[in-house]
Amino acid sequence: MKSSIKKIQSIRWRYIWILCAVLPMSCSVNKYIPEGEMLFTGSDIEVNMPDSLKKKTRDFGALQTELEEVLRPTPNSKVFGMYWGLRAHYKSQREKPGFINKLLNKKIGEEPVYASGADLSRTETILRNRLENRGFFYSDIQSNMVENEEKKRANAHYVVNLKEPYTLGRYIVDPDSALVIKEIEKNIRKWIIRPGMRFDLDALTAERERLDNAVKSKGYYNFNSDFLLFEADTNQYKEKKFDLFLRLKKDVPERAKVPYRIESVNVYPNYVLESDTNAIDTVKINNRNYIQSGTFFKPYRLDPFIQIAKGEYYNPDISRSTSRRLTSIGTYKFVDIRYEELDSIATDSIRYLATNIYLSPLNKRAIRAELQGVMKSNNFIGPNLALTLSNRNFFKGGEILSITASAGYELQVANGDNTGMNSLQLGLKGDLIFPRVLSPIRIRENWFKYAIPKTKISMGVDYLRRSELYSLATISATFGYIWDSNRYVTHEFNPVSLNYVNLSETTAEFEQILDDNPFLRNSFDQKFIPGLTYSFTYNGMVDQYKRHQFFFNSTVDVAGNLIDLFSERDGARPRSFLGLEYSQFAKVDMDIRYHLRLRRDRKFAARLFAGIGVPYGNSDIMPYSKLYFAGGPYSVRAFHIRSLGPGTFKPKDNSGTTYFDQTGNLRLELNAEYRFPLFSYLKGAVFADAGNVWNTNENEALPGGKFTGNFLKELGVGAGVGMRVDVQGFVIRLDLAAPLRKPWLPEDERWDFDYKNPILNFAIGYPF
Repeated sequence: MKSSIKKIQSIRWRYIWILCAVLPMSCSVNKYIPEGEMLFTGSDIEVNMPDSLKKKTRDFGALQTELEEVLRPTPNSKVFGMYWGLRAHYKSQREKPGFINKLLNKKIGEEPVYASGADLSRTETILRNRLENRGFFYSDIQSNMVENEEKKRANAHYVVNLKEPYTLGRYIVDPDSALVIKEIEKNIRKWIIRPGMRFDLDALTAERERLDNAVKSKGYYNFNSDFLLFEADTNQYKEKKFDLFLRLKKDVPERAKVPYRIESVNVYPNYVLESDTNAIDTVKINNRNYIQSGTFFKPYRLDPFIQIAKGEYYNPDISRSTSRRLTSIGTYKFVDIRYEELDSIATDSIRYLATNIYLSPLNKRAIRAELQGVMKSNNFIGPNLALTLSNRNFFKGGEILSITASAGYELQVANGDNTGMNSLQLGLKGDLIFPRVLSPIRIRENWFKYAIPKTKISMGVDYLRRSELYSLATISATFGYIWDSNRYVTHEFNPVSLNYVNLSETTAEFEQILDDNPFLRNSFDQKFIPGLTYSFTYNGMVDQYKRHQFFFNSTVDVAGNLIDLFSERDGARPRSFLGLEYSQFAKVDMDIRYHLRLRRDRKFAARLFAGIGVPYGNSDIMPYSKLYFAGGPYSVRAFHIRSLGPGTFKPKDNSGTTYFDQTGNLRLELNAEYRFPLFSYLKGAVFADAGNVWNTNENEALPGGKFTGNFLKELGVGAGVGMRVDVQGFVIRLDLAAPLRKPWLPEDERWDFDYKNPILNFAIGYPF
């Protein structure tokens, strides 16, 4: 019977490979290309420079990339070597295209791009303009069309020969009696626009913007970067050099040449567009007027978020910072800061502004229902319902209260003898977030320039029942702080983190699992987990259009140290606190990600995850909830969730309960993925994953699971392809992967591309 199944599978995959080979030929578009036309396949560019220039031109790679980006026209897109969009267009042009062909053309169709439509001379002009902007004047550019009549294809080839660029001699600010010029002279940085640098239009534009920001921060409310003019003079030199002069343009308004000071600050904490803004109740705090009907938001709670102060000079950075801080509270939908010029008290050397801050609140109370269909790689499927009630201004100080009730049911299907196993999960969680620091030690909010830390108090109860195995009740509570120290860095510190876990209603089958693995039983016996956690996150991914993007997260979790000082000390171990055995361990892990943004929405993404947990003192093993596992849609995708490791361990059966054993207190994982567009919202990916978990101590129940110096040979490796529907950041992901290396096989047999048994992963969001 087994041999028959294998034969059928072999025949099935043989036909799939034949189909893959024949499909590209059947999808050829050559027969649709009109006589005398050739399909344009793109452009390439060759940039040459004298040897004397190579040492001076450090940004040659960036220059070549910029030139490549202006090459036109853009050829028709190809996916897996085929012109799907172009083919859809051609088929829709038939006399009777049919409904399907019309629909495909509407969704993915592309007009053909022919070589006859490529204007090489116009592209040469654009290339020459870009080179002149970088100081390479009078460079030689040649182009030609390379044609292949047999394949009906053509591509453009450009050759650029760079000439010696113009470099800066002197940088001079023209003298002027205007106050703003004196402020500009104070902010000149000659190490930015420096003698010897190559003429660079982008650098000059950036310098104008920098000076504009510097001047505005000193109160020059009406100043604009367009008022500044750069002039280059090459007449003073015989070689390719120039002097650069910075001056004000003619007819700059007088009000742009003088600074502005804040005369008044008016805040409307409950502003509605159609409402009357006349003062009903006005409270004055720190020379700021809080105007509202009744008390929607307590003024003394709102005041620390506002950095604009009476008597200070206008500063757009402070204005943006105030807007950001007010938005971060979570109570307001819109934050609108408007400045009004007060000409009645203006002088020749200074003018005045009134600041009005309009705060439009979100709905105070909200209810959200979320229904999910869960499909896991271990064949568990089922619905999950969550209901959340929120109050966004609970104590009239920006506090956010959220209460979430959830229920989920999962059923295991298509898994042999275990088909029909199910699990029921119920949960109730409450979060209360204060937009300030709650501490026995007084901490002033004005110590924090970028954002005020938030205090978060959470409590939750979860109940999990797995049929034929056990029931697990968990009570958790945390008290801690979340702080954004700048645009990229977030700190999260929980000095109090408590978890109580109670295992009950265990079946004889599960008791046998625990008896076979005393380490596993010990990990479940640690019911009380008191500790603290700290997490540091650097998220460079917020700059989505940067070429190089980095993400780093590290979390430290330490448990049991404080409780150990007050535990019952009768000499016996493990000790207990209030009759509960408690855990004592230290755990640290890090998650490093790198994204390389390529041309046309293409991206290379890589990730390294490493973590280790070490039990000590009152514990010989980590609590089960703190152990690592490998496999699944966010891990090594070629293996089922929790089915990889530890080390070279392989369960003796396929009972569906062995995943309890397949955990470890050490984890290492590496992932790489190339992402590219297919059509519209559909994206594709090719990826490879490697990883495993291990135990740092020997466990007789898990032979091969201990971490050794041969860990690289024990990595599970897989590769695959994926498709993702990405609609404005909401991603539905399907990944198909197959193992390349199975660590539980004999060492000389581990490399085994098991393409006949791929794993399909369904998930929400990108894996990293």
